[in-house]
Amino acid sequence: MKIIYDGECPFCSKYVRLIRLKNTVGDVELINARADNMIKEELKELSIDINQGMVLIDNEDIYFAEDCVHRLALLSTSSTFFNRLNKFVFKHKILSKILYPIMKTGRNLVLFILRRKQI
Repeated sequence: MKIIYDGECPFCSKYVRLIRLKNTVGDVELINARADNMIKEELKELSIDINQGMVLIDNEDIYFAEDCVHRLALLSTSSTFFNRLNKFVFKHKILSKILYPIMKTGRNLVLFILRRKQI
């Protein structure tokens, strides 16, 4: 299993560090899209714009943006407060669909304030 995220986005970086998946799915490879040109090319071939959301690759299944956080919520444990909150909110597909664009807007605003370019 792989999670592809923006390593220069403070929210994305913190999220992938806080989510606890090892107990439920085993090892998860965290890939900073900014540091991996090959993964950027692979995503481009799949017509996935990493600036629009994180990506979860689970064997042959690919989850993107709100589907990614929804799937991660379903896979995570309730071992920490963050995971319980994450699971409570994003286990509902409709809430993921509503909240993800707000989160993405916040990400873009923070990147702008920090003067970091899109990937």
